[in-house]
Amino acid sequence: MENEKYKDLFNRTAPLDMSAEQFKKLGYSLVDKASEFLSSIRDYPVAVAKDVKELKKMLDSSASLPAEGADIGEVLNLVTGQLLNNSLFNAHPRFWGYISASAAPIGILGDMFAAVINPNVGAYKLSPVATEIETQSVKWIAELISYPSDCGGILVSGGNMANFICYLAARTEMADWNIRQEGLVSDKGKRLLAYASGETHTWLQKAADLFGQGTNSIRWVETDDNQQMDMNNLKKQVREDISSGFKPFMVVGTGGSVSTGAIDPLHEISDFCKENNLWFHVDGAYGGFAAAVPGISKDLTGLSKADSVAVDPHKWLYNPLEVGCALVRDPNHLTDAFSYHPSYYNFDEDQINYFERGMQNSRGFKALKVWLAIKQVGKKGYQKMIQDDIRLAEYLFLDLTNYPNLQRLTNNLSITTFRYLPDDLKDSQSEEKIAKYLNELNQQLLEEIEKSGEIFLSVAMIGDIHALRICIVNFRTSLEDMIALPKIISQMGDGIDSELRTKFLG
Repeated sequence: MENEKYKDLFNRTAPLDMSAEQFKKLGYSLVDKASEFLSSIRDYPVAVAKDVKELKKMLDSSASLPAEGADIGEVLNLVTGQLLNNSLFNAHPRFWGYISASAAPIGILGDMFAAVINPNVGAYKLSPVATEIETQSVKWIAELISYPSDCGGILVSGGNMANFICYLAARTEMADWNIRQEGLVSDKGKRLLAYASGETHTWLQKAADLFGQGTNSIRWVETDDNQQMDMNNLKKQVREDISSGFKPFMVVGTGGSVSTGAIDPLHEISDFCKENNLWFHVDGAYGGFAAAVPGISKDLTGLSKADSVAVDPHKWLYNPLEVGCALVRDPNHLTDAFSYHPSYYNFDEDQINYFERGMQNSRGFKALKVWLAIKQVGKKGYQKMIQDDIRLAEYLFLDLTNYPNLQRLTNNLSITTFRYLPDDLKDSQSEEKIAKYLNELNQQLLEEIEKSGEIFLSVAMIGDIHALRICIVNFRTSLEDMIALPKIISQMGDGIDSELRTKFLG
């Protein structure tokens, strides 16, 4: 028979498959380890200081591709142990570096079951329930920050991608020619310019570069002493560019800068954009969700007027990495920028097909963890957690006055910046030699903090000052941790200062 050579496929076995019992045994073991880890997270160092050579040796990084498979139970035991003993833990109550949140336990479970169903949330036909869950999640995110709930939106990998989506929607809408067909070199086209303050995240440089405009198409607007966009400088630059034959198309307002949490005057930017036919975008990747908190900065409430907003649920909604969200006031602007219909697609155009709203065709089910967490705590739960983070950062800013060798610098949203400043150098801190020493001192202090495993901070440049920065997007952090922080910094700083001063100052 012709099919004799295929008869082994009747009872096919695949090396990757598992029996129900094996899957259950391994799964229960992983859940037990995860539960034990999360319940005892305070007993772990925030970070483990091991160099690259040690890690490569531990993982046997030079090993060749294995020809045969191994006992997966043994492999899981090995790799979970390696991860639990050699990682930086953003779940730790004393992790305040960068803007990575502690992951909500329900989000962890949501990600697991999303992988079980494994829908492709690119088209409705491929993922009907998952698509509806994403659509509802986007709507709830918009409602949470008081953005129009009938907006268009899509979940993506993070802040960069969310901002990219909005950038491309803006460019397609605001160009005076069909930019999708003719590109940037149309005979009718003028050079498109975007405006943003120097506090804006580097996603904007990436967007201008990757999407063909070049970074010279960005006009950097000066900031005031509060790191906010200077409106007079913005107006001046736009006027000059128009008179020079350019095409301003977009102003980016920052809704909580990464370095200090500064918020641009979003209401004023909105008014200016309407008067001058410019797209108003808000980068709220970090601070946007604080708009949910009653009595928050009036400037931040201006994001409700934006043509588009980017927010990151894996920041202040405490979702596991990775998930960002792009919101666009007019849903048609997303499909105008991204929709194509290959002949081999047979999808219902009356339903939401997310491949038409962003850059991906194949898309994972990011929405389940977002949806579950919102269902678990609701609007009031999120308002409380975000407000608690803000209050903790504010407490630290106030408490720093009790430490003569710590100089507080800024406090916005849940970010506080400060530096170690020996009391006897305060009067001479502006001298060039002393200023350089203080920056070096605080850099080395940061490195020692990271090695200690007690706490984890990051850095911010406040003018020419090398500052220590904490950002609290961590529902596990408590007042106890804030009380401990300045004591640790003060004592560690004293020790490093005594070692470095003679070397640098003589």
